[in-house]
Amino acid sequence: MFAFLKCGNINTVSTRFRALEHRNFQLFFAGQLTSLIGTWMQSTAQLWLIYRLTNSPALLGVFGFASQIPILFLASLGGYVGDRYNRQRGVIWTQTAALVLSFVLAALTLLGVIRVWEIILIGFLAGIVNAFDVPIRQSFLVHMVGKEHLPNAIALNASIFNGARVVGPALAGFAILWFGEGWCFFLNGISFLAVIIALLMMRIEKIESSAGKGSPWQNFVQGFHFVMSDAPIRSSLLLVSVMSMFGLQYTVFLPIFARDILHGGPGRLGMLMSFAGVGAVIGALHFAARTDYKGLVEWIAATALTCSLGLILFSQSHVFWLSAAMLLIVGFSATSQLAATNTIIQGRVPDHLRSRVMAVYASMFMGVQPIGALIAGVVAKRIGAPYALSGFGSVCLLASVFFVFRIAMRLGQTETPAEHQAGLER
Repeated sequence: MFAFLKCGNINTVSTRFRALEHRNFQLFFAGQLTSLIGTWMQSTAQLWLIYRLTNSPALLGVFGFASQIPILFLASLGGYVGDRYNRQRGVIWTQTAALVLSFVLAALTLLGVIRVWEIILIGFLAGIVNAFDVPIRQSFLVHMVGKEHLPNAIALNASIFNGARVVGPALAGFAILWFGEGWCFFLNGISFLAVIIALLMMRIEKIESSAGKGSPWQNFVQGFHFVMSDAPIRSSLLLVSVMSMFGLQYTVFLPIFARDILHGGPGRLGMLMSFAGVGAVIGALHFAARTDYKGLVEWIAATALTCSLGLILFSQSHVFWLSAAMLLIVGFSATSQLAATNTIIQGRVPDHLRSRVMAVYASMFMGVQPIGALIAGVVAKRIGAPYALSGFGSVCLLASVFFVFRIAMRLGQTETPAEHQAGLER
């Protein structure tokens, strides 16, 4: 496959996958795809298991909060570690820790002794692992492909994540029906071996650490100061934070929509998540095909508006195929927005601040999700999932409109293409 991509005659195909010219990224691509399919199987099975045991929208929100809150407080430490120590070894250690947690969850479930608080606790511990993994892994991409192919690697990394999002939930739906949730957790543990082996096979040139002095918090503040002083990065990340806190909470509601509104079971839940994943893959590959990175701020504005409208329409749908179509649109637009934001950040940040700035990105993107998940669970319990999600989509729509009229237009007028390109090459 990789040889074909390097020597193929179809320019759009070779352009879209140009980061795969690098052997290290080929290994990463294959290992990460396998591992993430298992991760999505586990995520789907955890949500279904909690809702099956409790019938509680609030506990779905509590689980989302517990599994994501560590990144808000610990991403700064993860960025500090990533800038100070070997990033390749750091990712190996985080993947190993995630493997152990998956096997523990599988054992408890297969033995029939699992309790809801244990699912939440393991989700919390996995969140601690992610707080280190995300900034280290994101900043490790540049070591695999170099700065020239970094935007393409970012987009392909998003396509890996979302490609797994297509396959994993669908497999989980069938696995839950036939074997139970425990085997989803066990298969996820096995899948981590693929990415660990891939990381061990990589040949990465030794790069001297250029991390600054000071505590992890001081290093995080340095990264935050850089983010806030750069207008395109600052405005794009603030919009991502709003979309993440409110818009991306639709995943918390999906078990409710699948069972109570669309009158299905775990198979229908898996299909809904897979449709969102299909849209996300299309969005990631569409972005990966770009060779001209002008107009990223405008692209972020357009995709944020589209995502917000898609969420509102999905929240009010009672027809399965209409719901699935809206999730496909949501997946496409949300992933495109995130890939564009990530490209702006990584293209403009100096390498000695890379992990610290990616820690800020992780905090503002993933760190606010637990707050949104907790709010989502409480609001859904009081007024119902459809009205709660419709309200969240409306908040995102207002933020997107503000971004368009007060930020995107102003940046488009004040930053010339030459200045933007210089930022990407910095």
